[in-house]
Amino acid sequence: MSVADWLMAGDPAIRWQTMRDLLDADPIEVVDERARVAREGWGARLLALQLEDGSWDHGAWYPAGRRDVHDGQPWTSTAHVLLLLTHLGVDPDAHPVREAARRAFASVRWEDGDQTFLEGESEACSLSAAIAIGAYFGEDMATPVKRLVADRRADGGWNCDPPWRSSKSSFHSTIGALESLVAHRRATGALTPEAGEAFLDGQEYLLDRRLMRRRSTGEVVDPAYQRFSFPTYWHYDVLRALEHLRESGAEPDERAGEAIDMLRARRSSVGTWPLENTHRGKVPFVMEDGDGRPSRWNTLRALRVLRWWEERA
Repeated sequence: MSVADWLMAGDPAIRWQTMRDLLDADPIEVVDERARVAREGWGARLLALQLEDGSWDHGAWYPAGRRDVHDGQPWTSTAHVLLLLTHLGVDPDAHPVREAARRAFASVRWEDGDQTFLEGESEACSLSAAIAIGAYFGEDMATPVKRLVADRRADGGWNCDPPWRSSKSSFHSTIGALESLVAHRRATGALTPEAGEAFLDGQEYLLDRRLMRRRSTGEVVDPAYQRFSFPTYWHYDVLRALEHLRESGAEPDERAGEAIDMLRARRSSVGTWPLENTHRGKVPFVMEDGDGRPSRWNTLRALRVLRWWEERA
């Protein structure tokens, strides 16, 4: 079985993105396959978990507001499930999907300040999630984007801690903010000059550090950045950063070359990539076979990153 055939034997979320990003399939066939995400497999299972109150697991970021994370942060609440649905590429205009989002936006409120879901909290991580989700569903996220841009740190990135706690940016926070700005730009067609400047500065923050290294010493910030997980949730890793650069339409930059070399080196002899560093915490359900095993998600993501790099370099 070829790698493409193996990917096409997966969930509809894997199949439609493989068709679009790797196989250059007929656009009508891609649309038809994408429509299955809301009806079958992972997408349908996630939608079925929505509760009568419009939430997933009775919370925005934490299930029922519970913050006991000694076994890892739970990933079953509304923001995490809706973000996962965007990664699956579920059609936002499909009736059951649109209705699920409408119910969540109308009823779910954030834990810290009781804000509406689309308003988002003040800190960058959950605010970025709200922007990315709202933009995906065509909501007007201009006001939350202004707040996110205003929260940028002097070094060009973002940090989910308040400024009085940390004046420096975080890889984790910065990648989430950048992804949300890409989602907002895709929904609106353009960023404001202020948001555009913040976006470019955020990418420079990552590239200046070669997507994984301290600017001051050149040391790898955290070995976990070099292990590729999915879903990533709020966690940063090199593959996530490369995916962002590809999604954003950036031109390949030699400062990402080390990361690309690492990605190529992780490819197995049969052409697949493994799942790595699964983040602890309760999940709605398990999508893949576990760390160290071949991962359709990581293989799809790695192959389309390499295609972008090789075609545009």
